[in-house]
Amino acid sequence: MFSDFLKSLSILKKFLFINLIVFLVIGSLTLIYIGNVKPNLIKNKKSKHIQIIDNTIEHILRLNIKFEEEDIRRFLFSTRFLFQNLDRVILFDNQYNLVGDTDTLDLDPRSFSNRLDIVQLEILNEETSKKITEKKNINKEKTVSIKDILTNYSWSKDYGKPFTFSQEGYDKFLLTTVKNVTVDGKNIGYLAISENANDIRAAINERKTFILRTAIFVGIVIFVFSFVLNRYFLKPIKNLVTYTKIIKEKSKKKTNIKELKSRNDELGTLSNSLDDMTNELQKRIFHAENFSTDLVHEIRNPLTSLKSASEILHETEDYEQRTKLIDILNHDVQRIERLITDYSQILKDEVALSKEKMKKIDLKVIVKSVVDDFNNIYETKRSIQIILNDLNSQEEYFINGIENRIEQIIANLLDNSISFSENNKKILVEVSKNESEKIILKVIDEGKGFKETNTKKIYDRFYSNRPDNFGEHSGLGLNIVKNLVDLHGATIYASNNITKKGANVKIVFPKV
Repeated sequence: MFSDFLKSLSILKKFLFINLIVFLVIGSLTLIYIGNVKPNLIKNKKSKHIQIIDNTIEHILRLNIKFEEEDIRRFLFSTRFLFQNLDRVILFDNQYNLVGDTDTLDLDPRSFSNRLDIVQLEILNEETSKKITEKKNINKEKTVSIKDILTNYSWSKDYGKPFTFSQEGYDKFLLTTVKNVTVDGKNIGYLAISENANDIRAAINERKTFILRTAIFVGIVIFVFSFVLNRYFLKPIKNLVTYTKIIKEKSKKKTNIKELKSRNDELGTLSNSLDDMTNELQKRIFHAENFSTDLVHEIRNPLTSLKSASEILHETEDYEQRTKLIDILNHDVQRIERLITDYSQILKDEVALSKEKMKKIDLKVIVKSVVDDFNNIYETKRSIQIILNDLNSQEEYFINGIENRIEQIIANLLDNSISFSENNKKILVEVSKNESEKIILKVIDEGKGFKETNTKKIYDRFYSNRPDNFGEHSGLGLNIVKNLVDLHGATIYASNNITKKGANVKIVFPKV
């Protein structure tokens, strides 16, 4: 349930929610810590009080001091070293009558600890029946009488054990410990020592202030980090998601992905990659749609011819006419077969190209291999000689490419030149370097050349400038060459020879 709730939240909300949970846990532990600090500090003070009380009672019993004002007064004067660092020492008899109070004695201040604040309990005198009251708070809503405390102490289950209580005022935090004094199992009086424990309150306030400052600082850090996270990370990611939805839904809405592409961080790289991938997919979809449309258009013509020829063949009885119609049927079937075969080859090539990786290869070695294969076939068959013109036989011509695809480029160019050339002609293949160290491959034939003034059209799918031999080629050869050349980052140029008849095709490969 909780995991499902987290999954339904955005990244920013998850971040804030988790921080809230952590903040609450830490806050709870902090409150527990603060709650335990005060009792621990009081406990430390109490242990010191108890030690002083035990030592005082031991002296009283050893010196056989009676709980009378004169004896107690002499005792306080003689044993003042016991009460160092204490603000006040009060003694009562078993009837809760005051018999000694260091605040009412005319003692040298050096006898007791120097106090920054005077403990202001009610001064005991005859008019107040020697009762000591203490302010519980600054508003004086409630006063505490030590006699009442001693009465409650004498009836409590902790009677006989030291009892510590605190009294807080505006500028004071008094800590008082009382214990009864027993001789031979009989209670003879009570001893109360009081200390100004403002250091406890100061320590607690200091911790509270530190925790409050830390909480404010952490809150500011979380706020700033949340703002930065949302502004520079989550919002751009949201824009990318919106961009993908717009592409998916083919909407015309505008997005600010151009701003994301200009960033120099990982999101900028991601935006550029996503945009390039989207453009490439759209380009492939566009090509696939156009390709399918063109293929259907190209197949429709021979199908129409097949239909017409078959209808006429069914009706005619003339042998010569039937022979011509059968030749037309064979020609159209072969044309459809070539179209489908070349189209299938293109689809296979596209799949293979997405899996193959480029590497450093020597172009001259590949060209020589392909030229030798074509010479073995066409030199005997049509007396066409393909000459490899290596301007520098010792030079190596390295390019980054896919070896079998480079072979396909050269083979298609040679096949195209041979189809244009007459028997007993020559085809020149050159490999060289230009001033920029770029590799240049040329295929020069002595054929009819290009009839088009704009040679860019020769790379279009299903284009052929062979009206005399229409149907013998699918019109996809040079289109395949152009796609493979673009894949290798190269540039292809086609033109007619200036000095003689024929065509000149040049490919410039980038420098390795």
